[in-house]
Amino acid sequence: MLTYGHWGYPILLFPTSSGNYQQAKEMRLLHAIAPLVDAGKYKIYCVDTNDADSWYCSDISPAEKVINHIKFDQFLSSELIPYIQNECNVEKIGVAGCSFGGYHAANFAFKHPYFVAYLISLSGIFDLTSFMNGYYDDNYYFNNPADFMKNEQGWRYNHMNIILGTSELDICLDQNIEMSSTLNRLGIEHWLDIRGHEKHDWPLWQSMLHYYLSRIL
Repeated sequence: MLTYGHWGYPILLFPTSSGNYQQAKEMRLLHAIAPLVDAGKYKIYCVDTNDADSWYCSDISPAEKVINHIKFDQFLSSELIPYIQNECNVEKIGVAGCSFGGYHAANFAFKHPYFVAYLISLSGIFDLTSFMNGYYDDNYYFNNPADFMKNEQGWRYNHMNIILGTSELDICLDQNIEMSSTLNRLGIEHWLDIRGHEKHDWPLWQSMLHYYLSRIL
């Protein structure tokens, strides 16, 4: 894990698919928010994932993919988040991520709202049907936000500030519009930000993350 900043409100930042904990630094996402971090407004925690051993592993069954992801989720909720809470002296943290990192941020926030005050999804994906080869079980249901959020109770998220950032050319635009529709139906306040003709890529996410973090605190 890479920790960026000396003090500030904690943001747990997930990498994109096949990325690691250094990706945000290498792709200059951290550079884009450096003034906010240097000013002590935020402390960024860049975590690794086990995507290569779960959703993106072609050598195991779909059922095993979900089980391995659940182990990662348990690590977050039982070890990493309590560590961040203690280090930053906060009750709830912020979570963020780009593309597949947006999935991780949203899935964790929606499953564990008592840990999260801010959810920032940048071109996030919310439906993992394409990873499952037709397989479906309860474990998958409860880790696929496009499904389980349809049956959630909106009041559980009244405290959470939710931003769904996307663009007109984003390959994840439709999934963001659909998730926004689900949140609206449940009465969950959020901000669906659809940018102009910008691609699903780092320049869009650099601009988005700086803008959103400049506004939420």
